[in-house]
Amino acid sequence: MSPIPVVHPGPLPVLINIRILESLGFGWDMGQCFLVSGAQFDFTCCLKKSPRIYKERMNSTLLLRRCFCCLTASSSSYQKKPLVFLGSPQVSAKVLDTLFTASESSDALFQVAAIVTQPPSARDRGRKVMPSPVAQYALDRGFPPDLIFTPERAGEEMFLSNLRSLQPELCITAAYGNILPNKFLKIPTQGTVNIHPSLLPLYRGAAPVQRALQDGVKETAVSLAFTVRALDAGPVIACERIEVDDHIKAPDLLDLLFGLGSKLLIRELPSILDGSARIKSQPQDESKATLAPKITPEESWLSFDQEAVVLHNKVRAFAGWPGTRARVQVEDLDGMQRNIIELKIITTKVSSNVSSPNTEADAVAFSKGALIFPCGGQTALEVLEVQLPGKKVVSAAAFWNGLQGRKLKKL
Repeated sequence: MSPIPVVHPGPLPVLINIRILESLGFGWDMGQCFLVSGAQFDFTCCLKKSPRIYKERMNSTLLLRRCFCCLTASSSSYQKKPLVFLGSPQVSAKVLDTLFTASESSDALFQVAAIVTQPPSARDRGRKVMPSPVAQYALDRGFPPDLIFTPERAGEEMFLSNLRSLQPELCITAAYGNILPNKFLKIPTQGTVNIHPSLLPLYRGAAPVQRALQDGVKETAVSLAFTVRALDAGPVIACERIEVDDHIKAPDLLDLLFGLGSKLLIRELPSILDGSARIKSQPQDESKATLAPKITPEESWLSFDQEAVVLHNKVRAFAGWPGTRARVQVEDLDGMQRNIIELKIITTKVSSNVSSPNTEADAVAFSKGALIFPCGGQTALEVLEVQLPGKKVVSAAAFWNGLQGRKLKKL
């Protein structure tokens, strides 16, 4: 059966075998053609929809997009290889933005064919159910909603079937948040590549940046690695090292590393897409592997028996979520009335003093704009910003003034 000519905005004619459309339940009168305008398919001739199309409209739409993914804004775009992006938080949205920008170039090798992200969830104080930051960004950019997949698990058969229909050349993950089963990993032709914010094989797992800061590392990296079934254990394609500032917090370091990772990805994509990255990638040294397990809210409490540098690193590591907390006691001057309050410790630095300037072992002093907490090993932690439950973040000076002369003790 002869293929039908397809009219589209580009200057080159494209031929599609009508058996493809017949397999989707479409029929038409021979000798006529139909119009495809960009990514929106308006069948303007005597296209006859079968009942199956109405029943399975979403699935058919997805399959039709696959058939005509070549017909986008220009005639050259049909040569671009389909790439599927997986990510969820705001740092992932920045990676997706970089991919979108690169794919719009006239000589781009790829186009973003679909996006996979976490399902909508309740966020913020109002607990309103909202799309993930990646999904919201894609929608705001006008990406087709039916090509944004939000499976509960990446092994769901319906999701995998939709993914197979797109025939992706490559999948890219950046803080996606779901385990990828073997059934998923077998789908993309050139495999799946992950942007991992650590110097692999160090800090494999869910919280590499947080655990690295908690350990007080002076150097870290972002790595591009092929995804295998074992956790973050695939061959490394490339990495970018950076020095770690003593005061940078986890959200800022995450943002910095994923920004570098985006540029690294764009640089390496040609070799990944042509398969040469498989040859040059290096296996990880399993003897040097360390783990970065997920952080739990129970870890957020500070113990001032530890040295100040340990606590300072923990405050930096746990910034954002879950934060770090401490219980302190507020006493009247006569010591008759005592109240225990919970403080969220926002910003700190290690005091240059070898010990607390206050003679009482548990007393918290105030000096030069900081609350001075005595810590283990005759060290002291300067707390610069705090937050009471349900209140805004305030400076240590504002909090101290609010005590109105009452004493503050650590617990």
